[in-house]
Amino acid sequence: MSRIMRFDHVGVTVQDLDQVTAFFVGLGLEIEGRTFVEGDFIDTVIAIPDSRTEIVMLRMPDGGTGVELSSFVRPEPEPGSPAAMVNELGLRSLSFEVDDLEAHGRCHRPARSPPRPNDRYSTRMSGAWATYAVRKESSWP
Repeated sequence: MSRIMRFDHVGVTVQDLDQVTAFFVGLGLEIEGRTFVEGDFIDTVIAIPDSRTEIVMLRMPDGGTGVELSSFVRPEPEPGSPAAMVNELGLRSLSFEVDDLEAHGRCHRPARSPPRPNDRYSTRMSGAWATYAVRKESSWP
């Protein structure tokens, strides 16, 4: 039986590619690449004919799982459910371990929620939440 060798990336479709890219760069991810994608291959992969999207791939400096952000040029993006409850199907959050919770809280104060149980903060970004926390054996995950 074949097994997964690694978890390469997660894709998130966003409205404002520059704003969400800046958010992740502020958390410490680095831009691996940015490009437009269109043509037969992407039309087949996503099953949307004549599509065109701009993507940004981000990764931590030490590698690991990446975040692929995409913003559609064609067709027009469909609005998501920015006020969706956590039991609604779909991507709801990305979580990151940080070394200084207060520093990240100050960095993202305008858009962040109050501290959550277990010393975590959450920030709304393009319909999903980004959660960041300091690892504590008794309070993780």
